[in-house]
Amino acid sequence: MKRPLNRHPTPQQYLAYVNLPWLWAAALATTLPHVYHLPTWISVVIALVQLHVVWQWRTGYRVTPAWARVGMVFLCCAGVALQFGLPPNYESGIAMLAILISMKLLELKSQRDSVVLLTLCYFLLLTHYFYNQNILTGLWLIVSVLTVTAALLKIHTDPQQSAFAILSCAARLLLQALPFMLALYLLVPRVSGPLWGVPQNAYSVIGLGNSMSPGSISSLIGNDEIAFRARFEGAPPTRKQLYWRGPVLTRYNGSTWEGDDDFVIRPPKIETRGAALNYTLTLEAHQRNWLLPLEMPTHVEGVEADMTRNGLLRSRRPITTRTRLQLVSHPEYRMDAEASLPPGLQRASLQLPRDYNPRTLELARRWRAENPDPRQLAERALRHFHDEAFYYTLEPPLLGAQAMDDFLFNTRSGFCEHYASAFVTLMRAAGVPARVVMGYLGGELNPVDGFLVVRQSSAHAWAEIWIANEGWIRIDPTAAIPPERVAPDAAANLVDLPSELAGYAIDWLQGLRYRWDAVNNSWNQWVLGYSSERQRELLSILGLSNPSWQRITTALIVVMAAMLLALSLWLLQARPDTTDPAWKLWRKALRHLAKQGVRTQPWETPLALAKRLQTERPDLAETVLALARLVCAARYEPKAEDKTASIKALLHDIRR
Repeated sequence: MKRPLNRHPTPQQYLAYVNLPWLWAAALATTLPHVYHLPTWISVVIALVQLHVVWQWRTGYRVTPAWARVGMVFLCCAGVALQFGLPPNYESGIAMLAILISMKLLELKSQRDSVVLLTLCYFLLLTHYFYNQNILTGLWLIVSVLTVTAALLKIHTDPQQSAFAILSCAARLLLQALPFMLALYLLVPRVSGPLWGVPQNAYSVIGLGNSMSPGSISSLIGNDEIAFRARFEGAPPTRKQLYWRGPVLTRYNGSTWEGDDDFVIRPPKIETRGAALNYTLTLEAHQRNWLLPLEMPTHVEGVEADMTRNGLLRSRRPITTRTRLQLVSHPEYRMDAEASLPPGLQRASLQLPRDYNPRTLELARRWRAENPDPRQLAERALRHFHDEAFYYTLEPPLLGAQAMDDFLFNTRSGFCEHYASAFVTLMRAAGVPARVVMGYLGGELNPVDGFLVVRQSSAHAWAEIWIANEGWIRIDPTAAIPPERVAPDAAANLVDLPSELAGYAIDWLQGLRYRWDAVNNSWNQWVLGYSSERQRELLSILGLSNPSWQRITTALIVVMAAMLLALSLWLLQARPDTTDPAWKLWRKALRHLAKQGVRTQPWETPLALAKRLQTERPDLAETVLALARLVCAARYEPKAEDKTASIKALLHDIRR
């Protein structure tokens, strides 16, 4: 038997003691997901406090002395200030809220303390979407809200009430709130930017940057996060056509390539050939301006965008939220197919740093002396990568100050950025305008929902050279590496490699992954992606054309008022108590009496019915009176004995 709180427990203390497991479960459900984001020492403190509460519940709960509680809170506040700095920010606020919820478990003395604890739990639930908005977070929050609501019901109901009855009541309350939640979600005017984010740091910068150096792309290979999804109208293009164009790099300082934004005067001249590809692109937030379309985009809807002189499609604002675009691209195209390049672009496409990579420059000049034709020079460089002992690996050796000389003549092992950088350096040294293009290659088609998923691990770099009257031509020097010289860990990143190098996948696991990804995509498209544009489309379907925020707010007020009125009318209806066993048996007795011609009114009490039957049905009056007295005693007498057996016996007499 568990020991009481003290020698003379009060009713309030007894209430807190018997409900301690519920309060502990509510605190655990709300703080557990934050363990991944909180500093380790804070997670350890929270875990130790909650384990101490469990131990006390098993051995006899006692309120922790005030000096101990105050000391722990003071030390935790100092630790949070040192960890996150001053002034306080949202991360330090979340940390303190999680700590205070756990500390509150140490001073539960009354029902008021329980209410304060559960109120803090509701507030902490609101912070989970600051870090993650996926479907698993949503499901966890539903379970957590159910747990906290059930704990709130538990402290206000009979201590002997079963757990199933408490959880059922909490579930009914949440179901009653569901229509209001949907109305608020669909009709509250949408705002630009993340609803659950903090503007200055709601999203971290992920993916490609505006520069490239050895290791900048290979570091993304282990990143399985989704960069974007695409859905084509019709069959998707082949893998060789799946070059998703990102930053274009022209400036080179000997070790790092950087983007050049000086050529935003006018877009390049693009001549389209072949069939167009119409598709929807859903970009994840990456805090950059580039839109990553399929080469070569000719039309975009969904954001205000411009194309730079280098062929980079840029949004006028950074992509800080998940963004859906409608695009048209032409895989077959010619860009800037003129007799000569503008002087500024010509100089930028031939720029090389002085006193860097002399052996590379000498090799390129020797090739140019043998054959100055740009195509022949490009083929010569690709043959060099193919015929010589060059290797493709995710873990290349470090390069020295003369990076291209080290790569071409010493290490000969690298990733796509090494080969693209070396190729462009060779072309520029040979007098051929060239530049580096970063983006993504390929993608994985999900057969469940038809979306092509492109992850950060598909980041890639390739090259473009300019030829008079032909324009900029894409060349991927990494594809020149023979399959036998590709490291197994990098095989999946090349084009058209033999299947034995790509590994094997278990069919049912792959199918499960596809289905889960399709569910997540639907969540992103229809829940998190419910933008102001989609809200206007929905309201237009409902007959509210060209809705302004004033009309949307009016519609929201009308809908909420109608639902509140309907709920009030439903709650005001007189309904029998379906939880009391004695009352259930009384309702059953009334059904048997109705079969014998006895009519009752909803407002008629059991004793009033028995009194009326003394004159109308004397044959039933005595049995009904005894039954009515037993039902009233079972329902209203304090500490009444169980009279279910006696009631069932009289019910049997009435049925006969």
